[in-house]
Amino acid sequence: MTSIRIAAAAAHFGRDLEFDLARIAKLIADARAEGAGLLVLPDAALGGYLADLRHPDPDALPPALAPDDPLIQRVASLAAEMVVCLGYCEDGGDAVHYNAAVCVNGDGVLGRHRKVHLPAGEIAAYAPGDTFDAFDTPVGRIGMLIDYDKTFPESARSLALDGAQILACLSAWPTSITNRAPRMAQDRQARLFDLYDQARAAENQLVLASSNQTGAMGGMRFLGQAKVVGPGGEILARTWAKAGLAVAEVDAAAEVDRARRILHHLDERRPDVYREKRS
Repeated sequence: MTSIRIAAAAAHFGRDLEFDLARIAKLIADARAEGAGLLVLPDAALGGYLADLRHPDPDALPPALAPDDPLIQRVASLAAEMVVCLGYCEDGGDAVHYNAAVCVNGDGVLGRHRKVHLPAGEIAAYAPGDTFDAFDTPVGRIGMLIDYDKTFPESARSLALDGAQILACLSAWPTSITNRAPRMAQDRQARLFDLYDQARAAENQLVLASSNQTGAMGGMRFLGQAKVVGPGGEILARTWAKAGLAVAEVDAAAEVDRARRILHHLDERRPDVYREKRS
């Protein structure tokens, strides 16, 4: 695998699906102009995120789309030669919804993920997923995480053990809801968002592309802070709090091999001494 340009987006998306699709088309065009082979869009890029994370209104949820919804096929057509990851609310049937992500290109769906770890408010709106699976794409083997998934080291580690060389982290990550700082740069959640991105890349020695929403939805204000992170935890490109694309050129396979040449964290684990649960 040769070097590719990876783009991670910071952008706002809401309930208007045609508006969202137009914004996705613009971001794909911008990423293509940058020569990107992989574009990671935020969670809830089709339909927007919850308006209230603490007490979601069951009658005001994002529009639920079937896994084969024509809108997803339209994004695949727009992607063409590019690999594009994006988030949406998945209709699981029988009134069950998932916070989901899909990875597509012009050939169709390459991989899927349903968010496994749900913060307290989301439990009222979504059912949890139950697996972490990496998948092969024209730009390398990818694993996807959604929002709160990346808070848990086991999530990224599961994907690394499944051969992922690139982690696509799709988020609709807001500033602190309970203790908002006067400046976004001082916000606790802004610090944690960057910390998790860098730690998940470094501890698994892989490339991470982190997207996020910007703007506001209901009472929440989203952080932005899209970035591309190298296998040593170094930030290669970032948007800070502004909307836009973080773009970096990376030979993921070569960088992962280089990072693991002497210290290979996955091989050096001691699963026999890790305690699964407290007795």
